[in-house]
Amino acid sequence: MVFKRLLGSLGVGGPAVDTVLDPGPVTPGGVLGGQVHLKGGDADFTVEHLTLELLARVEAEHEDGESEGTMVFHRHTVGGAFRLAAGEAHSIPFSLPVPWETPITELYGQGLGIVLGVRTELGLAGARDKGDLDPLTVRPLPAQEAILEALGQLGFGFRSADLERGHIGGTGQQLPFYQEIELTPAPRYAHQVNEIELTFLAGPAGLEVVLEADKRGGPFSGSHDALSRFTVSHHDVGRVDWNAEVEGWIRGLVEHRAGYATQGGYPGHDAYAHHDAHGPAHHDAYGHGDSHGHRSGPGMGTVVAAGAAGLAVGVVGGMVAAEVVDEVGDFFEGDDEEDGGDGGDED
Repeated sequence: MVFKRLLGSLGVGGPAVDTVLDPGPVTPGGVLGGQVHLKGGDADFTVEHLTLELLARVEAEHEDGESEGTMVFHRHTVGGAFRLAAGEAHSIPFSLPVPWETPITELYGQGLGIVLGVRTELGLAGARDKGDLDPLTVRPLPAQEAILEALGQLGFGFRSADLERGHIGGTGQQLPFYQEIELTPAPRYAHQVNEIELTFLAGPAGLEVVLEADKRGGPFSGSHDALSRFTVSHHDVGRVDWNAEVEGWIRGLVEHRAGYATQGGYPGHDAYAHHDAHGPAHHDAYGHGDSHGHRSGPGMGTVVAAGAAGLAVGVVGGMVAAEVVDEVGDFFEGDDEEDGGDGGDED
């Protein structure tokens, strides 16, 4: 066994840790399994706790621009309160619940440029040491995949994906960030909108699907965008004509946006249409005093083209999936990460 990471704060002769994740991607709301392998150092140590952290590379918008940083969005304690003797090999299996709102990192087996990681923290002798770091791969839930597949078949293309710090008002969002998937419009909508932005907020019962239309501007057009929110049950996946359903969503969103622009709207506010059973809601500014901005362009270099099988993912001009895996540590190493998500340690 080759251990990836010596515990730096304990110096040469300290324990080493290697976290091995079960093969294959996980899904939002699923379970991440694996084992943490420890190798004792030159002396005996008491392991006070062994905790796994889920990290994400998140963008934040400010008045003077954008920044990137690392956020810890879930922590799960998998063991502790045992003695690790000098030179001893010790393995601890784990099953870590994955938060429902965990962003997807791949589609049809190819990466989207979203960087998530699993980091092992070892509590030894009153100190915490950040140990092994592994990439986390998350595939879509069946409902998410059905919606993305329908968008591809309807002619929408995948422009980019990123994680944005903040909250979407009027939703049940739990994590301190959300995933935004930017789509190029299908040809029949290209004269009306620049792009469609898609966010999934998954939960035990289903999905909240937030769609935003960035209107194609003109000399007399307003700068307002339109948002619509829909709810989808996990149980409806096999009972819905998703092409027709999603087409109706997009058509309503675009028509709602056109009607809003015709009426002049309200300066500084977004139009927000609601299509669920939760009553009136509104679209707030996204956290920390920053209003929601709109970005276009390839981001991490991710480009997804619509194909016969739906959204077929291809990463060009940037970091391909294998390089994301190889360099995931570079994204998180040395960052001043922030805690977030659904609270502290879990037993």
